[in-house]
Amino acid sequence: MENKIYDKHIFVCNNERKNNERRSCGDQHGLELVAAFKKQLNDKKLPLQIRAQKCGCLGICDFGPTIAIYPEGTFYVNVQLEDVPEIIEQDIIQNKKVERLLLKKNG
Repeated sequence: MENKIYDKHIFVCNNERKNNERRSCGDQHGLELVAAFKKQLNDKKLPLQIRAQKCGCLGICDFGPTIAIYPEGTFYVNVQLEDVPEIIEQDIIQNKKVERLLLKKNG
């Protein structure tokens, strides 16, 4: 089996809480976000090794649908489907953060 080294690895939270007392990313279009990232990245045919995949809880579902991009360890919160092209263009292609979606350390 071949090991791949990714230039960027996008993790999209798909946690689903059973008790519905708190928000969960999976209930807020997590799978749709994964599909949108995969499709748009594939359509762009970038000269980078990039993987977008669903993951378990990132621990901050209360902030809305969350993604983490590595190797930088950038966390974006309250990500909506319409944000995907901007994240790809700015973060993945230009290596610039999408400030309005960044998880803030103090609130």
